[in-house]
Amino acid sequence: MTRGYARLAAVVLALSVTLSSAACSGGEDAPARPESVAGGASALPGPAPANLALRPAPSGLPGAPAVTGALTDGSPVTLADLWADRPVVLTFFSSWCTLCAERQGALSELARTHRDKVVFVGVATEDEPQELQQYLREHRVEYPVVLDEDGAIARSYAVREPPTVVVIAKGGALLRGWPGGVDAAALDGKLRELVLAS
Repeated sequence: MTRGYARLAAVVLALSVTLSSAACSGGEDAPARPESVAGGASALPGPAPANLALRPAPSGLPGAPAVTGALTDGSPVTLADLWADRPVVLTFFSSWCTLCAERQGALSELARTHRDKVVFVGVATEDEPQELQQYLREHRVEYPVVLDEDGAIARSYAVREPPTVVVIAKGGALLRGWPGGVDAAALDGKLRELVLAS
């Protein structure tokens, strides 16, 4: 009986050593974890805060083009769904645009500052996926990014080249655009003047 117990203990010990070494080895059989895609659906905002105070859009303004597109991870997005409950800032850019890169860090910080109040959406035109992902990570872009491979979204907003920034009121009124882009401090001032009531 003692001999049988000793054999059983030896088998259990050998089995536990084998299992623990297999679990820790991270060998070739272990699947690689996919790296998350910057600018994808996980960057979309949650519901707008219940106490969100916004300025009403002036009457008589044109409506923004309610385009649809795909985010960097392939998820569909409709801009009208985003501006249904809060203002939207569109930032048209490309990873190869020098001025875009110079201003992006401050724009990313501004987007974090107003995260619950305003939806920032990047529109990447004529970009390569690998270069775009590198750009988004390097400049800490944490908001959703729409791929505009053929330039159709840019054309619908009369954007000739990046950078361009567009502010859209809750409900879709086209408030202001900056061909050539705008620095974050000036954009922050305009957001407080045009859309944010507090």
